Amino acid sequence: MKADASLLRRLIRAFTLQALLITLAAVLGVYLATQLLENVLIKKALQQEAGYFWEGRTQDPDFHLPDTAHLTGYLVDQNTQHAWMRDLSPGFHHLPTAEDLSVAYITERNGERLVLLFDASQVGELATYFGMAPLAVVLVLLYLSLWAAYRVSHRMFSPVAWLADKVDGLDPQAPDVTAFVPENLPAGADQEVRMLARARSRLAERLQALEAREQNVTRDASHELRRPITVNRNAAEMLLTEQELTQQEKNSVHRILRATQDMEELTEAFLMLARESERGLSMEPVCINDVVQEELDRVRVLIEKKPVEIHSSADCRLITNGSDKVLSVLIGNLLRNAVNYTDAGEIRVHIEAGEIIIEDSGVGIDTQQVGQVFQPFFRGSTTQRGGHGVGLTIVKRLSDRFNWPVVIDSAPNVGTRVVVQFPESLCEPLAADSRQD
Repeated sequence: MKADASLLRRLIRAFTLQALLITLAAVLGVYLATQLLENVLIKKALQQEAGYFWEGRTQDPDFHLPDTAHLTGYLVDQNTQHAWMRDLSPGFHHLPTAEDLSVAYITERNGERLVLLFDASQVGELATYFGMAPLAVVLVLLYLSLWAAYRVSHRMFSPVAWLADKVDGLDPQAPDVTAFVPENLPAGADQEVRMLARARSRLAERLQALEAREQNVTRDASHELRRPITVNRNAAEMLLTEQELTQQEKNSVHRILRATQDMEELTEAFLMLARESERGLSMEPVCINDVVQEELDRVRVLIEKKPVEIHSSADCRLITNGSDKVLSVLIGNLLRNAVNYTDAGEIRVHIEAGEIIIEDSGVGIDTQQVGQVFQPFFRGSTTQRGGHGVGLTIVKRLSDRFNWPVVIDSAPNVGTRVVVQFPESLCEPLAADSRQD
């Protein structure tokens, strides 16, 4: 039986199987009774009849042979016309007749042979009359009782099947709280089904409340976070219009403006990811090469005072369907992580068919701790530096949500290698003026 069979179908199969087994058992019972009647009772009766005749024959040589409607006796000698009576050995034999099998019982005493023939065709008639007829009545009663039990069970399980169908069709994004009210339950729903329906109705109401609260929180948070970010951006843009600023001061303002823009984009991405669905995300073909170059420009500011070089290369233009903001968060976190834990040496970023590879010559991570880097607030024993240990957790969430697997290999004092795979991406030829560092 398949595991996904419905409850009612399993119920029908169970009753059908039960009816078949009962029928088989009854037919086998009648057959065994027939065999018992023929092989035990008839043989026992023939043995007793033969003994009775020989006992009477001893006292009276003219003792009459058995001669009834179903039993006939013969004394066989050399003059007997039926040669087969002389040739058979003593004991029981089945003789074919036009209708059925006759049973022959042969015994010998004092040089005489007694052949008793029993008309076994009557056994079948008796079995039919005393076996099959009662069997048919019993089977009819059993089938009627099974049908009645099935109807009762069907009425009992139908509300459960109805409830399962309603639950399976429930939309978590827009749950219908009226689907499980008592008025909508099918007739015959018992107390347990009503309890389940009430519990499911309360859950649907809670889902609606959570959905509304989620929308309110993300809307309010988006509004409240945008306001100070907008103020900072406007202030930085106004500062750039001042003529008295030195070039160094303008560079600092540009950094503030760029950081403000990054904060604005990150805020938008995180608020979108906080929602249960992907509504609001701009899903379109994105060139990962462009995202990598933008993020590299941002992290280069972080290595101005470090003896670290950043190199990038590409085999193709890697195009994937997604959100440029989400990709910026994912790749940016990985690049900032590489910069933060690389004090000297180089960071290499390579783009090839279906994946990007980020390698650094930093402090690395202990091999036994690599599997824990995606846990919130985790920081390896060799990487006790700034930060809160949530960057890679964010990367993991994005990886799982958009099916972009991330694989990390690392070793202490050797470096870390991160591979981000894009299974459904396209690899287009590079332009002649493709930028590589």
